[in-house]
Amino acid sequence: MDIHSNEYKIASLSDDEQTINAIKAAEAAIASLTGKEVTLIAYERTDSLKQ
Repeated sequence: MDIHSNEYKIASLSDDEQTINAIKAAEAAIASLTGKEVTLIAYERTDSLKQ
């Protein structure tokens, strides 16, 4: 998969345990509902577009 955007970049969340746990919980809930494993990707605006 190749996802490009000049407006957004993949968010660096390695130091944000609470957010990572929320994303993992959402992935598990979606997998439970659909029967398919999913991976959620967090994006953030690039510096040039932050308001």
